[in-house]
Amino acid sequence: MPTEHPLDDAAVLALDRYQGLIASAAATLARSASAAGPTADVPTCPRWSAVDLLAHQGLVHRWATSHLRGHDGRTPEGRPLPTKSAYLRTVPADELAGWVVAGAADLVTALAEAPADLRAMTFLREAPAPRLFWARRQTHETTVHAVDGVAARLGRMPTTAEATDALSLTPDVAADGLDELLRGFITRGAAKIRRDAPYTVLVEPSDVDAAWLLHVDEAVVTRRLGGGADPVDAPARAADVRLTGTAAALYLGLWNRGDEIAAEGLPDFLDTWRRSQRVRWS
Repeated sequence: MPTEHPLDDAAVLALDRYQGLIASAAATLARSASAAGPTADVPTCPRWSAVDLLAHQGLVHRWATSHLRGHDGRTPEGRPLPTKSAYLRTVPADELAGWVVAGAADLVTALAEAPADLRAMTFLREAPAPRLFWARRQTHETTVHAVDGVAARLGRMPTTAEATDALSLTPDVAADGLDELLRGFITRGAAKIRRDAPYTVLVEPSDVDAAWLLHVDEAVVTRRLGGGADPVDAPARAADVRLTGTAAALYLGLWNRGDEIAAEGLPDFLDTWRRSQRVRWS
């Protein structure tokens, strides 16, 4: 799927930064899930246990690696990748954590070996070129699921401070993930958060020079603000909904892994978001 609107370089982290983040998040996930125990519930992923979480993440890493190596989501022999259930039957529960770390390491190697002009599938709007797309997507995929691992260990949703202590969730990383979510994910297809009349949402972190203005009608159109070129002006601040907090708090909250967002405007907006904005593996 071709990229329609490549991002400015300023909106994307460097490749080696993504590689390090993938590896460190996978290690955090593995440690946290192991500490929780294989049958521990994952409070942020209802109906999943720790082994489900590990198997899912390991499968996604291998699926991404297959695209980076030109196998289009299949094995090198051209067969479909095993399902999560199949991996759970073949990888012993006490080996899943190491299997996830090994898959992340292979993904990092595939990113290093992929050419800068890689031709591969991408599936989000406003996406960077394929190699950076997969590096960015797997960084935030793994980071979010590492938060799930922390939740399994704690037995509850972690606070922003607990999540940032466990992960390399610095403001620039969180802002990069917000950009992917708000310009890449929720702008695909019909708006799940639409109402009877069009409205606007301003997402404004307190610790980075960036914000996002969402125009919600039948679809969502998102404009990135900040950085000097397109400031957050008075009309933007008059949005129907204004979401504020640190970049990490907004990142976690809008991925439904945190509840430290301050919301002004439409009183039921966050409830609507939490019900409708969920990314599911199909």
